[in-house]
Amino acid sequence: MTMKVHVLQIPPDGLRLEGEEPSEILELDSDRARSTGPIQYALDVGLSEGGLFATGTLAVGIECQCVRCLENFRRDLRVDDFACQMELEGRETVDLTEHVREDILLTLPAHPHCDWDGEKVCKAQFRDAPSEAEPLEDHRDVWKGLDKLKL
Repeated sequence: MTMKVHVLQIPPDGLRLEGEEPSEILELDSDRARSTGPIQYALDVGLSEGGLFATGTLAVGIECQCVRCLENFRRDLRVDDFACQMELEGRETVDLTEHVREDILLTLPAHPHCDWDGEKVCKAQFRDAPSEAEPLEDHRDVWKGLDKLKL
């Protein structure tokens, strides 16, 4: 699937494109993240001095794996400031697929957390925290070996 724009169909005042494309163009199907629906787009496309520009919004639902608890959770990704400019170089059609794909993939969180929106508390968040019954370890002993060094 591709997101092609026919240059000859763009009027002088620009063209508004809205719709959905299959999320397969993201090539995102891993254990860590996968798309859950189509890519929705609303783009303004125009011509300017031998080039084509497109601006607008992109959105897609994804399912990620939390890096703490390893549970899957859903998240909606939104690119509110999508923009690209391309030289026409005599072409009658321009493919926006790679630009759309790149902007969405750059929006993916590098370390997704299931509690990203504050609506839930990750089960693993407090797993390593000491309980009230456990005294905190005295970390001053760690430095004793370094104190013996003669520099």
